[in-house]
Amino acid sequence: MPEATVAPWPVSSVRVRVPATSANLGPGFDSMGIALDLWNDFELDMDGGEPGVSVSVIGEGELTLPRDRSHLTIGTLLDELARHGIPAPERLSLRCRNDIPSASGLGSSSSAVVAGLIMATVLRLAATTGRRVRPHEIELHDVLARAVEVEGHGDNVTPAIYGGLQVVYTHGDHYRNRAIPIPPTKVVVCVPDFLYLTSQARAALPASISHADAVFNIGHAMLVAEALRSQDDALLSDALRDALHEQYRLPSIPGAFDARQAALDASAIAVCLSGAGPGLLAFARKEHDTIGEAMVAAFRRHRLNARYWVLSASTGGVRVDIV
Repeated sequence: MPEATVAPWPVSSVRVRVPATSANLGPGFDSMGIALDLWNDFELDMDGGEPGVSVSVIGEGELTLPRDRSHLTIGTLLDELARHGIPAPERLSLRCRNDIPSASGLGSSSSAVVAGLIMATVLRLAATTGRRVRPHEIELHDVLARAVEVEGHGDNVTPAIYGGLQVVYTHGDHYRNRAIPIPPTKVVVCVPDFLYLTSQARAALPASISHADAVFNIGHAMLVAEALRSQDDALLSDALRDALHEQYRLPSIPGAFDARQAALDASAIAVCLSGAGPGLLAFARKEHDTIGEAMVAAFRRHRLNARYWVLSASTGGVRVDIV
């Protein structure tokens, strides 16, 4: 039998690289996030081979992530094309090379959503213009607005798209962000082998908060941004405290309190949950491996395996190549 053929498409492949992110940063609940130099790499091919959808995963999540339309990147891509009335290519082959651990508090799902939205944007533009699209034609602010709609909040997707330290907020019906320039910054991220989904972390939060706790977090969040900008370690140590979410989430993560204290004892400047957890983020100037090993040992005492990464803050966000 002759090989199946697929109609030509103006774009043959799209590659999207997305950095890890750490959201909240203590008191910056749902309003502050930072990009980290750990990347997920997504490559979509439309040419050659059998029609249909196929997904391959190498690295983090290779034993657990779906290999069909239920993969978050493919699902996001197909939903967006349908939303704009654009027929999907007959063949979609997605190759994922993941360095960001899943369900870790490092924005793995945000990276998948951002990749899917950017791929959908490229295909939509290609379908409407009939030609190959250039990366500069992608309107990242439109991608961001849609990513916030999909994710529900923007403290992960904003640094994933733009990089750096980002403060996010709403103005009426509009979503806005502002980058806070910071000097080179290095952190230690320790992630225990403990399933703590964002949905669980959200469910742990109270339905209402006190004015005192709101005022506490407003002041501390502003000072966290200033401390990172000015490299004021004493200020960061004092400011990176929270009254809105960590006290409700940390007790659900075995060993988290001890791991945080172990990092501080090992010379970390300040420690917070990475996103909603279960990972912990430690800011430090020195002894990064010592800090990571101390956190791993603390989790081990609570019968949890853990891994750590020493990461630089990424000044760049999403990267796109189109063929």
